[in-house]
Amino acid sequence: MTVASLVLSASAALGAAPKHGYAPVNGLRMYYEIHGKGRPLVLLHGGGSTIQTSFARLLPPLARTRQVIAFEQQGHGRTADVEDRPFSFEQSADDAAALLRHLRIEQADFLGFSNGGSIALQIAVRHPGLVRRLVVISAIFDRSGMTPEFWQSMEHASLDSMPAEASASNRGEQLSGRSRATNHSGRTSGSASLELTRRRACSA
Repeated sequence: MTVASLVLSASAALGAAPKHGYAPVNGLRMYYEIHGKGRPLVLLHGGGSTIQTSFARLLPPLARTRQVIAFEQQGHGRTADVEDRPFSFEQSADDAAALLRHLRIEQADFLGFSNGGSIALQIAVRHPGLVRRLVVISAIFDRSGMTPEFWQSMEHASLDSMPAEASASNRGEQLSGRSRATNHSGRTSGSASLELTRRRACSA
């Protein structure tokens, strides 16, 4: 059983059948999941990651008391990259806001990890009316906040150098039985997410 199916099964066992699908968001076909019931909480995964690699253990307990909305960003997991589409924390913040409008959610709490934390900060800046509370984990807002070795590692990053689970997810391997996402030029979402994460990191 995959990590993705374990998360969906755990949420179903809590009494609220999870919903998952794709939404048209600013030119993307964005993959999202909704778990549980209660006040909306949006999870924003890290760079080069997916819902499962960032939140597999955290999502089920959160869904006991909250309506948890999680989605995969441009070029990550089951959301394909779009060639020549802008990729920035600001664009990702606008994508998150557009998804919530599509889902008719007027306000939510946001929990962002790593790059997702930087996106959460931009959501608060660009779409303050959407934000009730903000939780930011391991995010950077200035290049000086990371060691030189981090930036050096990004110059030669590859899917093979990623943690095994993240690498497999971003290669599109057996994501809960769904086909892998490809962009308009045929790249897998894994190669796209790594390229975009590197570009993002080197321009921070």
